Amino acid sequence: MPAAPGDRLLLLDSASMYFRAFYGVPDTMVAPDGTPVNAIRGFLDYIARLLTERRPTRLVAAMDADWRPQWRVAAIPSYKAHRVADEASNAEEVPDTLSPQVPVIEDVLDALGLCRVGVPGYEADDVIGTLATTATCPVEIVTGDRDLFQLVDDERDVTVFYIVKGVGNAEVIDEAEITRRYDIPSRTYADFATMRGDPSDGLPGVPGVGDKTAAALLREFGSLDGVILAAQQSDAGFPRGSHAKIMAAADYIEPARKVVAVARDVPLGDIDPTLPTEPRDPDALDELSRRWGLDSSVERVVAALRARD
Repeated sequence: MPAAPGDRLLLLDSASMYFRAFYGVPDTMVAPDGTPVNAIRGFLDYIARLLTERRPTRLVAAMDADWRPQWRVAAIPSYKAHRVADEASNAEEVPDTLSPQVPVIEDVLDALGLCRVGVPGYEADDVIGTLATTATCPVEIVTGDRDLFQLVDDERDVTVFYIVKGVGNAEVIDEAEITRRYDIPSRTYADFATMRGDPSDGLPGVPGVGDKTAAALLREFGSLDGVILAAQQSDAGFPRGSHAKIMAAADYIEPARKVVAVARDVPLGDIDPTLPTEPRDPDALDELSRRWGLDSSVERVVAALRARD
């Protein structure tokens, strides 16, 4: 859907947000039947605040239709392996009281009329990567995941609203901030992450190459391709010991960079991210609010939507 002048697109890394809500809001917040709804309430309160403070005209809640895609596992078998709860189903290990809240979050988003997108075979990051790359208006990505820093692009007006410390303490990440944090050009962040690794995702990185060495290599050689090419030719320009480490990790680097890179060509189909000014299905929303005790959180989101009218 073509953008109009003044449009702004907010892309929500939904799982990142509701996990943080789950751990940030007490589980004493329960529905009338005693079921915990802390993740639901926290997630909705996040959205209400974002709508009020960031003033988007468009919004997509990106979902993990596949939290551990087979094409990534085929490249690096350790990818998220430590978080698998059931090998047969490839189900993720999720707290018992969080799992039942996710379908309710989806139902509430649908009743509100907020665009929710998940694509089989892809993670939410990939949905976000595709939308950010194809957008024709300014984009803000809401996440607590550094992987999405690779999408930051000042020229295309794509920034990250980084909520690792909560929405109230979020940081706006642009190219200058990436350079300040990591001493690298923003465009090389995925290369940097490939070398550094990420234990939380089961990606070991290049053994012995941490943040400082990875950054030094990228400054010297411009990109991971440049690092590999230079390593194949000589050890000139390499920090002490790093040439041997890069050469020893050659079989890891190529598949790892494919795992780290966010897909930008996910088949999304026809979607309409336009924010409504009224709930799409008020009756369903009322029923969900009563059943799960979400009245105040739902009312905040509805009020934020109406304030845009």
